[in-house]
Amino acid sequence: MCTQIRGVMSQRDYDKEYRDYHASSDQKKRRAARNKARRHMERAGRVSRGDGKEVDHKDYNPKNNDASNLRIVDKTTNRKRQPKRE
Repeated sequence: MCTQIRGVMSQRDYDKEYRDYHASSDQKKRRAARNKARRHMERAGRVSRGDGKEVDHKDYNPKNNDASNLRIVDKTTNRKRQPKRE
């Protein structure tokens, strides 16, 4: 995939992106916590695979899987709700 930054086309380096971000131990723990919340909701019957719904963490903390912190929203709503990253 090509991206354009200030008028210059550049190739996206997926290997570097994985090494620098996705492979970090903290990111792996956050991803595992998000997956755990999804599995919990699937077992509870609140979501199913392919339904287009996502598990939203109300406090934006994927490690907080308390039932009062989780809710089911559609994909668009969940993406709009995310905090701005620096």
